[in-house]
Amino acid sequence: MRQRLIEGEDDIAEGIAALVVLDPAWARVVDVAGPPRLRRRTPGFEGLARTIVSQQLSVASAEAIWTRLAALLDPVTAAGLLSIPEDALAAAGLSGSKRRTLRALAEATIEGRLVFEAHPDRTPEEIHVELTAIKGVGPWTADIYLMFSLAHADAFAPGDLALQEAARLAFELPARPAPEGLRLLAEPWRPWRGVAAQLLWAYYHAVKRREGVTG
Repeated sequence: MRQRLIEGEDDIAEGIAALVVLDPAWARVVDVAGPPRLRRRTPGFEGLARTIVSQQLSVASAEAIWTRLAALLDPVTAAGLLSIPEDALAAAGLSGSKRRTLRALAEATIEGRLVFEAHPDRTPEEIHVELTAIKGVGPWTADIYLMFSLAHADAFAPGDLALQEAARLAFELPARPAPEGLRLLAEPWRPWRGVAAQLLWAYYHAVKRREGVTG
């Protein structure tokens, strides 16, 4: 069964309307942040590889490394990545752990343990299990891929620090919630947790700008 996706601005608007009905606090979030813009990444091997590259990096650093890696591959494929020497990947700026993860991803793709074409007919939970079975692919990476490459409306990343802090601010929590705490807080937001996440990210950046904090 195909899952609900965020395919356009109308889907975001529908999700926002549902969240505001659920909890008036969302109206305050929207007032500060405005509706989030539609964000999509390429699905498949390229999209997941790009998500791996972006782990724990600033947007600018991740973009620079990805540009160098994509220039080495062109096109970005599993077979192409396995053909690149280790020193070339290191020179592109990839850490040892990310090189190992990317190679593990490429091997899983070529061996058929990861079949991207089957994802439209699987639930986010099934895909999450499949992705995190690959050595080096953690929950955050799987969540971000589900959200932005596959555009699942109910994808969520409770381990994301910015989401945790945004939730603390938006819902006036006494402390930043841990991943499990944020996961529980987000349960009532189904089936629009993906829209909730994008609203919280937008809110987080809006509050930082308002407070004069950069980065």
